Amino acid sequence: MAASIALPKGDGVSARFSYRFFPHYPRHDLKQVPQPIEIVVATDGSGQFKSVQDAIMSVPSGSPTKPVVIHIKPGIYKELIYIQREKRFFHLIGEDPEKTILTFDLHANMIGPNGKSITTFRTPSTVIDADDVTAENITFENSAGPVGQALAIRVDGDRVVFRHCRFLGWQDTVLLNRGRQYFEDCYIAGHVDFIFGAATAWFERCHIHCRKSGYLTAASTYDYQPFGFVFSHCRITGEAEAKTYLGRPWRDFANVTYLNTEMSGVVRPEGWQNWNLPEREKTARYAEFNSTGPGANPRGRVSWSHQLVKLQAKAITITKVLGGADGWDPLAK
Repeated sequence: MAASIALPKGDGVSARFSYRFFPHYPRHDLKQVPQPIEIVVATDGSGQFKSVQDAIMSVPSGSPTKPVVIHIKPGIYKELIYIQREKRFFHLIGEDPEKTILTFDLHANMIGPNGKSITTFRTPSTVIDADDVTAENITFENSAGPVGQALAIRVDGDRVVFRHCRFLGWQDTVLLNRGRQYFEDCYIAGHVDFIFGAATAWFERCHIHCRKSGYLTAASTYDYQPFGFVFSHCRITGEAEAKTYLGRPWRDFANVTYLNTEMSGVVRPEGWQNWNLPEREKTARYAEFNSTGPGANPRGRVSWSHQLVKLQAKAITITKVLGGADGWDPLAK
């Protein structure tokens, strides 16, 4: 039987080598779930950044297992925000939508470097070009005032979610240009075409406020898309002298539906307008179900809009509208 060898303890030196023994430590679990990339933005300098855009640019992209979470402290951030196409899985999280404000003041009548008006599509205060972006507890604002087209936000990304956000503007407040978006418990204010575009979007329990007379939506839905904008359990209000249409068709096959929506007297009895193009009455897809309040007037609506029956309305669900080929469910955890 071999003699037992007493192993040295602590530090020491032998004729052949130096040795040092370390205490036992737990082994790392290589399968541990990656942690989000957390960034804090604060105007007072208490975070890593004072600028929201600088924070966005500091990380190339996120992933489903390692999203980029940007916590935005209360403050007014007057800057142009751009989340470019490559920056997927970014989450912008504020603490209070009334105190966390992303704002700028471009409008379409401003003169650009070429001596011409900059036009509508160069006015957004915030542009979201990436997929899989979420925003919570933030105000997106264009502060130019009632001076023409002035976008608070433009969204081109797919699977984009807004919760407890405010969108403030006048004409063309929110452009949903393409993709699918989900809005929950949001507040949107404007007066002319202030929710517009070709995207497919669901608005759940949102408050839509008309600041002056005009048009609430201007959808440009493509003919091959079964849905455009769907408002579910929303509330429509307005200033004392304001009157609004529920929508007018920016393009021929505009698609807008209101489900179980409370409408104040700001909504005109006829409900919808044809953009002064009678031929669009044959193609626009406008519908309501169970509208309530002084602005609900099923018998007074234009003849080319539709009042859905219960079975038709029941078939219009979040998964049916937003699911798409990938089965996206914005309510899934």
